[in-house]
Amino acid sequence: MKLRSLQASGYRSLRDIDVDLAEVNLFVGENGVGKSNLYRALQLMQAAATGRLAEEIAAEGGMGSALWAGPRRKTEAARIALSAELLDEQSAVTFRYRVEAGLRPPQAAAGFALEPQIKEEELSVETGRRPVTMMRRKGPGVFVRDEAGRMGDYPQAALTSETALALLGDAGHYPEVGTVRRLLERWRFFHGFRTDRDSPLRRPCLAVTAPLLAEDGTNLAAVFATLSVTREDTTELDAAIAAALKGARLVIPEPLESAAFGLMLPEFPRRTFEPRELSDGQLRFLALAGALLSYRRPPLIALNEPEASLHPDMLAPLASLIAEAARESQIWVVTHSQRLATEIAARTSAQSWRVLREDGATRVVPAH
Repeated sequence: MKLRSLQASGYRSLRDIDVDLAEVNLFVGENGVGKSNLYRALQLMQAAATGRLAEEIAAEGGMGSALWAGPRRKTEAARIALSAELLDEQSAVTFRYRVEAGLRPPQAAAGFALEPQIKEEELSVETGRRPVTMMRRKGPGVFVRDEAGRMGDYPQAALTSETALALLGDAGHYPEVGTVRRLLERWRFFHGFRTDRDSPLRRPCLAVTAPLLAEDGTNLAAVFATLSVTREDTTELDAAIAAALKGARLVIPEPLESAAFGLMLPEFPRRTFEPRELSDGQLRFLALAGALLSYRRPPLIALNEPEASLHPDMLAPLASLIAEAARESQIWVVTHSQRLATEIAARTSAQSWRVLREDGATRVVPAH
């Protein structure tokens, strides 16, 4: 199932954004134009599915920090609105999900005064005819379509901070709601890996089969071991590392109590360098390789400025990694590197967007 479009309004610099998406999507712009806000809007959509939307907004400083700070019409509510259109390519079914979060009413009873409040939600399904509403929520009341096709009250009122998508997705009785929730929670976001001395990338990890890289990279060694031991094929990984790191070779010991890896450099053929000895750029590229070439690739991989700390010579190999991952995953790349965007576009049928900022609002226009 693919993400066909994303709409976001009222969130930080995103006054009103509506983008149609392809298999590979490139968002290119200078610092400070709102690229990261686009990336975060996509993350918040996932957070709605997993029940963490209010928590994520609160962690940003609450609604006061997350709301669009520019002018609004007098009749316009102060809300963050997110919506997505998802296409199941096998069944040709289109799912549309929308969620709105706002401020606590001034007259509300005592409670979590600064907590984001879920105001409205809706999930509809289209199979070629008119869309059919499967779930609608306004305030705490949730209405959902049952197996007989009738809309009725869900017996449990939703907390003001929890989404109905998460609440009903856990219930197990509403397949359309569960389908959308499961898809969104499988998305993966990688927006930088720690490379300091105490970074988890520099340490061994538990020897447990790892089909996907954790978003903080804590299981990188296990991801490499899974490719080596379970798939028994590291051809793509080896080629990418050799191209990016001037002929270096990844060394993956057999995982016993822990999983580990090292790097053998051509100028030192008898010595294996441990992760604690690698440069920030070398380590970051290895983490990106683990994210993009994992044993089981997620339906969507989002990268926020993946070029950070990489030598310019690593950008072409990184673009090749992204093109390989795009064979199975939808890709979302936010970058200020035009060179990286050009390298990716040369290898894929990417949709390229220029991200701009005008009068405080982020705009997204097709790149030419």
